Amino acid sequence: MADLFSLESTGDVAAGSAGSRLGTGLDTGVLRRKYGFGDRVSELAIAQDPFFRMVSKLSKKATDDPEFKFTERRPSFHKRYAYVVAQGTSAQTAVDNEATLTAGDVAVGSTYHLLMGTDYLSSGNLGLVYGQANTAIEVGNSGTKPSFFLPDQIIKVNMTDDTLAAADTSVAAEDYFLAKIVAVTDVGNYVNLECKIVRTMSNQAKVEVCSYYGATASIDDQDLSGKSIAEYLEPKRCYVIGSSHAQGSGYPQTWKDQPFSTGYGRTQIWKTAMAMDNTTRATVLKYEPNEWARVWREKLIEHKWDIEQSIMFGAQAQVDDEWYTQGAVDFISGYGNTFSLSHASKTQDDFLDDLSSFLDPRYNNANASLFFVDTATYNWLHKLSGYFSNNLEISPNFRADMALSAKKKVFGVDISVISTPYGDMNVARNIHLDGSAIKILAVNMKYCAYRPLVGNGLNRDTAIYVGVQTLENSGVDRRVDLIQTEAGMEWQMPEAHAYWA
Repeated sequence: MADLFSLESTGDVAAGSAGSRLGTGLDTGVLRRKYGFGDRVSELAIAQDPFFRMVSKLSKKATDDPEFKFTERRPSFHKRYAYVVAQGTSAQTAVDNEATLTAGDVAVGSTYHLLMGTDYLSSGNLGLVYGQANTAIEVGNSGTKPSFFLPDQIIKVNMTDDTLAAADTSVAAEDYFLAKIVAVTDVGNYVNLECKIVRTMSNQAKVEVCSYYGATASIDDQDLSGKSIAEYLEPKRCYVIGSSHAQGSGYPQTWKDQPFSTGYGRTQIWKTAMAMDNTTRATVLKYEPNEWARVWREKLIEHKWDIEQSIMFGAQAQVDDEWYTQGAVDFISGYGNTFSLSHASKTQDDFLDDLSSFLDPRYNNANASLFFVDTATYNWLHKLSGYFSNNLEISPNFRADMALSAKKKVFGVDISVISTPYGDMNVARNIHLDGSAIKILAVNMKYCAYRPLVGNGLNRDTAIYVGVQTLENSGVDRRVDLIQTEAGMEWQMPEAHAYWA
């Protein structure tokens, strides 16, 4: 075994030398001698590994297989919507026609046809993720056919009188008509609905279908990954709003969703070794008499530090015979909602807009996030939350919409609680994010887990191995200790994670 830890003598601290830390101009001398220093030594205490602490305390779930699988479940109750991509008085078989309809064609009792498509995968109910252009699901993609439409359902179609000329312009729904589905016909990844109009527009001037963005271009031509649901997508969606049946008409048709999808993870092996000869172990030194105990403590901290770095930035992969586990940054940047953040230009109002999108229940149906932030953003958030109370408070009874409401410790990690209109943000400073592109990493602690490998009586969660190595040509025994961890991260994402970069 290679000697991973070699003891070297500590020389004098040269006054004024490059890189040295000077208290005075006096040469302090050999540090192992006392020279009247006294018995006190200061150490800098930092929150070294907040993410590792949280997952190991809150979300540790052992696995008995180094390549483990898991299942995700996404409900469909809020996803019975689709977009009109073609419409007319006859059956529609091709997308993109004129956005304008004739008011008389949707008079009450008339028959009208709507070609409908949607933007999520039916298998697993996998929907859009904000900011993920590379994995965006567009209207009409393979696997997105809206199979939930059934005869006798009532749908609502939003209308406007906007010219719908700009693709990135949000269009307000100014009116709507209601239609009862008479028949459903599959058209590739779309469905044609033959409808009977049961409610026409109140204002006959509102004759533009909201799901178009131009005179002859419908929403299926757009990348929707960067669009806000509330402001942009929702006015364009057509929802099932119930059903209507004749008396004694018997059982209606039915449908069922497929809400499950699967994923997998891999464990990674971390090792940290230390070596110490028995002479050094038996020698009593100044400050900390037991050199073996000091180095052992430092190696444990080093081992945890390495795990924190891996479960933050690691990428799931197999390279030759080695496996690498999934890191939070890699997973969320590839699958989670992403937003931009510039401390210089992002205002409190802008930030609350981002929170509104991030915590929209149509993206995120579970608010149990812990916000890990870098140092600059930690300060920025406290400035935002403290500005109102420090500078603009009118009276003690006037409440700020975003304010620092509490500070607490959770498993030794300092947590700042910032109250917002969308609930409390639990914010923890994580110095591992300093120097990276990540400003805020929001992790839903209910849906991630630290998974140590445990099985057949063996526990690979921070196992410690002790051996004795004989130095060549010396006959001297040296104690060799090895700290080893084998664990992976499990992610079950309900479109609930985000980071700002």
